[in-house]
Amino acid sequence: MSDVAAPENEFAYGRTDWDDYEHLPTTTGLTNEKLTMWAFLGSECLLFGALISTYLLLRNKPDDLENVGPKASELFDIPFTSVSSFVLLMSSLTMVLAVQAIAKGDNRQTRLWIGTTATFGCIFIAGQVYEFTVFYREGLGYTTNISASAFFTLTGFHGVHVSLGIVMLASLYILSARGRLTQKNAETVEIVGLYWHFVDIVWIVIFAIVYLIP
Repeated sequence: MSDVAAPENEFAYGRTDWDDYEHLPTTTGLTNEKLTMWAFLGSECLLFGALISTYLLLRNKPDDLENVGPKASELFDIPFTSVSSFVLLMSSLTMVLAVQAIAKGDNRQTRLWIGTTATFGCIFIAGQVYEFTVFYREGLGYTTNISASAFFTLTGFHGVHVSLGIVMLASLYILSARGRLTQKNAETVEIVGLYWHFVDIVWIVIFAIVYLIP
């Protein structure tokens, strides 16, 4: 019998170094959580691709029975929407700062940038609600005409996605305030950041196609 002890199997007790970070790697090099988020965002690309395509097909199409009411493009306030869009894009920067802060273990800065990102998202949603309200007062509702339906569906779905992102950010802020979001959970913030960057990029596409291209 050799006196040299056999090397301890790191899986013998069902524990690896990855357990310290509460994430397990996959054969792709990504954790299950991050891989799931990328797969989800891929499906979201298909969804928004379909919505944008539908809008492009219907935005100038007259109704079958009666072409009533104004079109959304006739009521656009480009300067106002541009400012709202800039606020949303700036939130991507603050989200990056939040990811960097949690990676450094700076919980105070993490809460600051997460809260700022959520605030920017709320400002964007408030701007969208205001825009929809103005459209409604001008006689443009969801069922006014087919182009209006396409417009409200596309921008409304994006607004819902931004709202879900705000809920995620609020949850992260609460967890951090309770001391349950620390440096070892940095990937959780990064995953939420991936989602937030996605909704920002989608808005760039929507803003260009819907508001800027005649």
